[in-house]
Amino acid sequence: MGHPDPSEVGPGIRAIREELGLSLREVSARAGLSVNAISRIERGDNSPTVASLHMIAEALGVSITEFFVKQAEQSVIYLQPADRDLSEYETMKIESLGSGLRNQQLEPFLITVQPGHAVDTKPITHAGQEFVYCLEGRICYRVGEDAYRMEPGCSLLFDAGQPHYFWNNSDAPARLIFVFQAASGEHMTRHAAP
Repeated sequence: MGHPDPSEVGPGIRAIREELGLSLREVSARAGLSVNAISRIERGDNSPTVASLHMIAEALGVSITEFFVKQAEQSVIYLQPADRDLSEYETMKIESLGSGLRNQQLEPFLITVQPGHAVDTKPITHAGQEFVYCLEGRICYRVGEDAYRMEPGCSLLFDAGQPHYFWNNSDAPARLIFVFQAASGEHMTRHAAP
């Protein structure tokens, strides 16, 4: 699979949008992001946050793994560290731990957040469930009205329909395993937008 340049995420988004016959304005209205922001992401001029990726994915009716998938769907996915799709940004690094599985319902990622940075600047919601496991460092994670201090070995599982976000308020990078699950009965594979 290799390591795609962060600018490859944008063209992947554009390809899906065009395949679905949607304009930037339509995706903007559905995602709640400006036309300019989506256009800059598609051109690779702007690094999207996890929140932005979720909003765009929901607007397109796909999972965020669709932006990283480079191969045909398979029945088994085996990755060595050098084979992971990797997107690096100034404040974080996102590694896909597995995508392209036939009828995929889980989206596993390894996310590294630099000290003093938030992955999202405001709470997000999305369909399904989310699991987070802290490997290294410390983060604060807010779900609804509750805040959780996570350090190595701590885990969090919640309904992702609740507003949530997290930030690294420590002086060291934090490494986390994230697993997103589709809402009950949904598959994480691409489907036509309504």
